[in-house]
Amino acid sequence: MNFIHADFLLETPEARTLYHDYAEGLPIIDYHCHLSPEAIAADRRFRSLTEIWLAGDHYKWRAMRTCGVDERFITGNASDREKFDRWAATVPRTLRNPLYHWTHLELARVFGIDDTLLSSATAGVVWERCGALLGMPQLSACGILRSMNVEVLCTVDDPVDSLEFHARIRDEEGPGPRVLPTFRADRAMAVEHPPALQSYCGMLAESSGTEIRSLADFIGALRLRHEYFHSMGCRISDHGLDAVYAAEGPGGAAGPEAVFRNILRGVAPSAGEAVALRSAILRELALMDDEQGWAQQIHVGALRNVRSAMMRLRGPDAGCDAIGDAPLASSLARFLDSLDREGRLPRTILFNLNPRDNELVAAMAGCFQDGLTAGKIQYGPAWWFLDTEGGMTRQIDALSWLGILGEFVGMVTDSRSFLSFPRHEYFRRVLCNVLGRDMARGAIPPDAALVGGLVQDVCYRNARRWFRFPGTEHVSHTVTTDEAHG
Repeated sequence: MNFIHADFLLETPEARTLYHDYAEGLPIIDYHCHLSPEAIAADRRFRSLTEIWLAGDHYKWRAMRTCGVDERFITGNASDREKFDRWAATVPRTLRNPLYHWTHLELARVFGIDDTLLSSATAGVVWERCGALLGMPQLSACGILRSMNVEVLCTVDDPVDSLEFHARIRDEEGPGPRVLPTFRADRAMAVEHPPALQSYCGMLAESSGTEIRSLADFIGALRLRHEYFHSMGCRISDHGLDAVYAAEGPGGAAGPEAVFRNILRGVAPSAGEAVALRSAILRELALMDDEQGWAQQIHVGALRNVRSAMMRLRGPDAGCDAIGDAPLASSLARFLDSLDREGRLPRTILFNLNPRDNELVAAMAGCFQDGLTAGKIQYGPAWWFLDTEGGMTRQIDALSWLGILGEFVGMVTDSRSFLSFPRHEYFRRVLCNVLGRDMARGAIPPDAALVGGLVQDVCYRNARRWFRFPGTEHVSHTVTTDEAHG
């Protein structure tokens, strides 16, 4: 039997029924990814397997470094074939790492290679077989999105981005996914380094057509960009935070307005002042989301760029981030409560990176459900270092035990690779396996229609309803048996 086969990861007859009869073939709503809208607008073609598969993939880079591969063959000036050969040699060492599963799922689903395990011995064959397919229309950027049955794709975009490529995608005729921007204002909260914030203020002023001389001006400019993003179909904001910022007081001798003006004059804030200013900005962004009916995503817990030598060599996103351990509960509760008590808390997805916080976040989400919007506060899917078979299972367990799994909006790729969409299949198989085991042991009813309906909700229908993307507002979509089977 091939390693990637029809019942991969499905341990029981019940799991196989759930996957094949209810999950397989459902459309994909990928509400958080890092794909390039420019590549989609241009319908980019890829010259080699290295370009489409290894470039920008810090998961693979970390694995290769761990296996003793020199940086020249990872992010350096080695040829595409040399880099691929080093990756192929690394793959057998990744057993039990999700990279092993992802690698072979991607080869199977995108290239149709399900009869070969990647290794040094098979590198040449895989290189040639994949290379022969890369020139075909179904393996262009848009071709992959269509073949993977992507219905909605949300990219990550800075408020100063022009969104010109989103406009080009929107104006193109023909079938394909809806590609929408996400408002990610992380650079607006990077206040500890005055030159960086000053530079960002210049870009924000230009993009918004305003002058920025105060915090009020800064927030006003962000609001203008927020409104523009809304006009372009954006319905989600996103924040990548090391901690949730919810200062209870001014955090120093000066309030946020005075701190911001000092930064514009080149004066670095104290630690307390920086937290107070970030808190004020984060709150204003949440209020904008509430006004426009958006959802907000909060990714918290990454300790970024911990290896200074690699930061100097390759910059950020080079595979040198780690799991942080900053306290979470009190600040998260203050942030959510400060908005909720004014009736201004938007729909929210909470992602944690430290697994110690799984039950904490699941329990916190339950505190702020309002009885009006189903699943208003979401415990987000297993993210980044937790995006593994075990990590997904633990997230599903925590959500099931402390919340309502049936309201979950499902998985994302969180990826820079056009080959990463089989991660949705991976999640769906894990979900069906968890539920199938429960059915087999009598923990939930052995009713395929009942449990299969939950599977379809989690894998597709909830996201389609919850996000309120243009064209899907308040639409209830019933998945037919034919759709579930693709």
